[in-house]
Amino acid sequence: MKCKLINIFMIVGYCTSFFAQEKQRTTFTLTLKQAVAMARENNKTVQISAIEQKASQEDYEDSKRLMLPTFGIGASYQRFSKATLYDHGFKESMLVSRLPSPDGSNLGLDMVFNIYSGGKIRSAIEESSYRNALAEMNYKEQGGSMAFQAAVQYLDLVRLYHHKKLIEDQQKRAEVRLKNITSFYNNQRVTKSDLLRAEITLSNVLLNKVQNDNDIVISSRKLGIMVNVSDAERLYPSDSLLSYSLNEIVFSEVNNDVKNSYQLKKADLYSKIHFTRIKSLQSDYYPSISFISAYGFNYPNYLFFKPIDQMYSAGFVGVKMNYNIASFYQNKNKVEAAKKRLDAVELQKEWIKDNVREDIEALNVRYYEALNKIEVTDKSINQARVNFEIVNTKYLNQLSLLTDLLEADNIYQESRFALINAQISALIIYYKLQFTTGNL
Repeated sequence: MKCKLINIFMIVGYCTSFFAQEKQRTTFTLTLKQAVAMARENNKTVQISAIEQKASQEDYEDSKRLMLPTFGIGASYQRFSKATLYDHGFKESMLVSRLPSPDGSNLGLDMVFNIYSGGKIRSAIEESSYRNALAEMNYKEQGGSMAFQAAVQYLDLVRLYHHKKLIEDQQKRAEVRLKNITSFYNNQRVTKSDLLRAEITLSNVLLNKVQNDNDIVISSRKLGIMVNVSDAERLYPSDSLLSYSLNEIVFSEVNNDVKNSYQLKKADLYSKIHFTRIKSLQSDYYPSISFISAYGFNYPNYLFFKPIDQMYSAGFVGVKMNYNIASFYQNKNKVEAAKKRLDAVELQKEWIKDNVREDIEALNVRYYEALNKIEVTDKSINQARVNFEIVNTKYLNQLSLLTDLLEADNIYQESRFALINAQISALIIYYKLQFTTGNL
């Protein structure tokens, strides 16, 4: 008896703690459009892509500064030891001090400005701009991907809430059926077997209800993570989205244009990056010409002979040209390898285009197939409901078996589930089409 009391107190304490936590949670209603928008903006993976895009923008701004001249400042100080002078080999030697002074120092400023380098700097800036565009495209694709995933999770939550209503309806039917069968059994009109099966059926419905409620909690939290809301907020879908015409979501015809695909746009940017690499390598065949200038202070004065113990300042301006003759045989294979890689990227681009077009065509087929399935299942619900009512009336009049009634109930329930699943599938396919065509 003592153990039972302890167990009861533990259960009561657990339930009190659970409901206290549930009260602390706030219900946050959310439409599908809001879920999609929040996932695109607030999701942590999208924020990571946004940071990477900003870093890429800084790299691009840095590459444009290659056009500016470079300045350098330098200073040095030396203290020379006495020099050892040798005569007649190493036979005779003497020590002398460095003239005019053992000290040496300089301080100067130099400047180099690139005039021409075969287009290498221009190619580097161009490649950096394409990489920045690629980072921006990755950010948009990640946003679209998370928007699609949030839409799928939201629709799954909608499906679970509709399932909950159907299960509650089934629970009511099972409870009424059990009540009737209990009455029949007490009046010895049915066997114990019918009563047990009715009780088991109700238990199974209640288990399904608990499982569905748990799925709602899990699905709601997954959606919360995607849209980046706190654990204290329980999300509730405010859109039913299960009308026959799907007008809440399909505002226009699906756009089947391939050119907006994220994958195809990224492939095009990869192609441009490889092309600029080829131009950068080809620039090594040309000379580089720079404008140079310097000004500085030096000690001692070596401009005259003999060196003078004094500091002087002087500067110069000039043009410097450099040409690597070895580039004719060192750069040839590099350029050819880059061209081969460009050919591979162009071929991959065509392959991606074919695959995206195929995906879009397949999704269109599945989309209109799902719409047709909605129409068919909608009609079957009526038939299943009428069949259930007929079988139920027969059973109440002892003209059919309980197995027939349970089977009719299951068919009716499954047809209603099938309609919901078909509608959700159509919406998911629609959103996948939007993402695949780059419109999400």
